[in-house]
Amino acid sequence: MSSRPLGRLPTIRGKLGATIVIAVAITIVISYGLIGFALRESPRDSEAIRALALARQIASGELTDPPDDVMVVRRSATGEVTVEGPDFGVALPDTPGRVPRWGVLDRNKVWAAVPTDVGGSVIVLYRSPTRGSLGRFSATLGFLQSVWWQFLLAGAIAAVIALLLARWLARGMTQPLRDMAEASRRMQTGDYSTRIHTSTRDEVGQLAEAFNRMSRELENLEASRRDLVANVSHELKTPIAAIRAHLENLLDGVEQPNDRTLQVMLTQSERLGRLVEQLLDLSKLESGEVPLRREPVALAPLVDRVRSEIEVACADREVRIVTVLSPDLPTIEADAERVHQVIFNLVDNAVRFTPEGGEVRIEARRHNGSVTVSVADTGVGIPAEALPRLFERFYRVDAARARDDGGGTGIGLAIARSVVEAHGGVIRAESEPGRGAVFTFDLPVSLMRGSVAPAATTRRGP
Repeated sequence: MSSRPLGRLPTIRGKLGATIVIAVAITIVISYGLIGFALRESPRDSEAIRALALARQIASGELTDPPDDVMVVRRSATGEVTVEGPDFGVALPDTPGRVPRWGVLDRNKVWAAVPTDVGGSVIVLYRSPTRGSLGRFSATLGFLQSVWWQFLLAGAIAAVIALLLARWLARGMTQPLRDMAEASRRMQTGDYSTRIHTSTRDEVGQLAEAFNRMSRELENLEASRRDLVANVSHELKTPIAAIRAHLENLLDGVEQPNDRTLQVMLTQSERLGRLVEQLLDLSKLESGEVPLRREPVALAPLVDRVRSEIEVACADREVRIVTVLSPDLPTIEADAERVHQVIFNLVDNAVRFTPEGGEVRIEARRHNGSVTVSVADTGVGIPAEALPRLFERFYRVDAARARDDGGGTGIGLAIARSVVEAHGGVIRAESEPGRGAVFTFDLPVSLMRGSVAPAATTRRGP
């Protein structure tokens, strides 16, 4: 149960409309009170006109039977006084001359005097309905009582106009909220494509923009999940199908268990195991379950080690590998095995996609309190539309070529990104089609003072 007065209303539009109408009603009541107080003396002229008209009718003989609540005083030319009607017990005003006069006696008695044709005068006196013994409050209340229906009509018109405006304004203000509610119901069924369109920049507009960002992220996440399932299924299916085919051939006697057949089966099983290990590794890195063994690491020996491993693994490719390390290169604060994994993945990809006779260049330099490592190649390059997705799991610019040229799984760059981000760095890619690609990442410098890596080396591969 809500403690707020409008908590029972089911819609924001209804709450907003009720709030505006209540606010208008309170404003009208306060305004009427102030207006009544300011104009509390305004009925004086109307009452004076009424009293004068009544006195003239009685003096001329047009009115022979005055109202019961009116006191009529007749003065003859000789000074004789005749009183008709109720006696209010007040001293009568002096009315010299032939000019009509009027006024108020005892705060609430309105009087008017007019001369007669025979030299006398007629004075009428009655109790004012807008004046009382309570002074200003009574006068204000009396004024409001005299014009209550006008105020009531004006208040009703103002309330109707306020309600219509409230509904019109609330419709525009709450439309994005209704759209978000509808989009949320669609998300429950797996539809993340709905977007909220709004031109406002208020809190509702900001909420709509945040909702759109969330729906885009959910849509991308759902697409990534589907791609992940499809890619994992394909990557697992290929080596399993190859191993199964060879086993069936062995059982049927089509093939003999020679070294060549067993080597093919071993290669496929190693590929299957490598894929599983990479998936587990990536999952642990993204969830933060793998602790980093941070220690001061000299980068030059690490780069030389990667270079040697790549040269052995890709001995059949005529690609030069050049390393250029800055002379003042400091040690880095990192996990040596994880950094080795990043550099190996980047150089391995660069060599794989660089044609024979090309060059892969590994550079490292100090930059703004960190060490920047870049791996550049002279390969075919990467299309601009593919750059934002390079570090997604299982994403390949050319999937068919990647499988045929070494059996890449598309996880290496995703692992590299997770490792670099776990170290507090950023990895990025730049490329121009036909002019190669450059992958760059940053690593923090070791906090140990005076720690500098060995001098830079420049070597060329085969």
